[in-house]
Amino acid sequence: MLVGVPKEIKVHEYRVGLTPSSVREMVAHGHTVLVQTDAGIGIGATDDDYRRAGAAIAGAAEEVFLRADMIVKVKEPQAIERAMLREGQILFTYLHLAPDPEQAADLIRSGAICVAYETVTSPAGGLPLLAPMSEVAGRLAVQAGAHCLEKSAGGMGMLLGGVAGVAPGRIVIIGAGMVGTNAAQMAMGTGAQVVVIDKSVDALRRIDAMFNGRAMTVFSNRDNVEREVLRADLVISGVLIPGDAAPKLVTREMLPKMKRGSVIVDVAIDQGGSCETSRPTTHADPTYVVDGVVHYMVANMPGAVPRTSTYALNNATLQFALQLANKGWRRALSDNPHLKEGLNVAAGKVTYKAVAKALNLPYAPADAVLSA
Repeated sequence: MLVGVPKEIKVHEYRVGLTPSSVREMVAHGHTVLVQTDAGIGIGATDDDYRRAGAAIAGAAEEVFLRADMIVKVKEPQAIERAMLREGQILFTYLHLAPDPEQAADLIRSGAICVAYETVTSPAGGLPLLAPMSEVAGRLAVQAGAHCLEKSAGGMGMLLGGVAGVAPGRIVIIGAGMVGTNAAQMAMGTGAQVVVIDKSVDALRRIDAMFNGRAMTVFSNRDNVEREVLRADLVISGVLIPGDAAPKLVTREMLPKMKRGSVIVDVAIDQGGSCETSRPTTHADPTYVVDGVVHYMVANMPGAVPRTSTYALNNATLQFALQLANKGWRRALSDNPHLKEGLNVAAGKVTYKAVAKALNLPYAPADAVLSA
């Protein structure tokens, strides 16, 4: 199979679909890899690094999309890239379709086979291709929030850890999954007061045991969420419903009651955000203010640390990319039910139920498409 790796074009996105090491594995399995020039420059990988790994270099994205049987990316294809997809071509990347009807419509029209990293599952029931970026985003959320609390960034001018004689800040983390757990690890290191909210008592017990009771755990209901959000200096939300839009837990009515200069970091923004005032931003212009509350809503947070993010992502995605390349999409998905869960759009049909529901589109089970 000819595998194509275009350069990412989303604003301030420096990750790349395949590292040189991953290319070498692809080539060792008998595949041809075509990498767009400078695609890996953001992670310090030159065209010569890719050539030594066995890749050919293309001068433009158009050549990659025209020739490749499978496109391996990081972020969702932008409009200009979606126009280059063709019927039967495999697209393997993050999609996050639930809040993005325009992308979904373009993918449906293309007839491409679109496998989304974020809905591939594991035998244990987790999301193995979302997990590494959730780790990165959770840890980055604390860094980003700490910066936004600085006066020059629009915040109240608070040091999260405080100093002798001055109380530390209060970080409220909504969701005790992969994002929330990693955010809590970083948050504890700042010296701030840390509160973790989740609707799973088992998840709260895990957090309690992990930090020996030093992080406060709170069961998620409307009263508790509102109370803790209003007390917070920094709110980090990492809630996730696989493939579906994020629930709106921080309401518009809460904002005027929050501390002036407090900060919300919404890691769930890829799925529409969990705050009613959330809208996607970029690393070029990451924040905006509503009712005196700083909103950090960057939709590709891990892109700020592309080297770490790309290698962590490839550690997880490579085995699935090889299955698609080795077997073709029909057999690969038929043989691996966990990879099949990643199929979101295929042959003009939406094949992931939560996406179809979120976008009010007809749903076609993946098995029906595979057997067609």
